[in-house]
Amino acid sequence: MKQNRTLFELQSEVCKTLASAKRLEIINALKEGEKTVGELVEILGVPKANVSQHLAVMRHKGILFARRDGVNIYYRIANVKVIQACTLMREVLTEQMKESSKLIDIVSGT
Repeated sequence: MKQNRTLFELQSEVCKTLASAKRLEIINALKEGEKTVGELVEILGVPKANVSQHLAVMRHKGILFARRDGVNIYYRIANVKVIQACTLMREVLTEQMKESSKLIDIVSGT
C-alpha cells in the first residue's frame, strides 16, 4: 500500500505540473518533434522568459528532455505516453462538451 501511495503522490505532482494551459500548449507544439525555445516563443506568442520558465519546470519533473546544440537548446517530450495522456484527456473533454451541447439543445427545444 505504501508503494501505491508513493505512486499516487508522484502522479499528483505530474498532474499539477500539467495543470497549466501554456504547458499543455507546449506539449502540443512538441508532439511533432523537438523545437528550440525561440520556435516555441513564436508558436505560443508569449515572452521568452515565460516559455523558458515553463520549460524548466517540465524538464525538472521529467516531462521534457533538453539538449544544447551551439547557442540553441532543443526540447522534446521525454515519453510519448505524455502526449497520449494529454490527447486522451482532450478527447474526454471534447465528448463532454458535445454531450453538454446536446443537453442544451434538448432543454432549449432545438
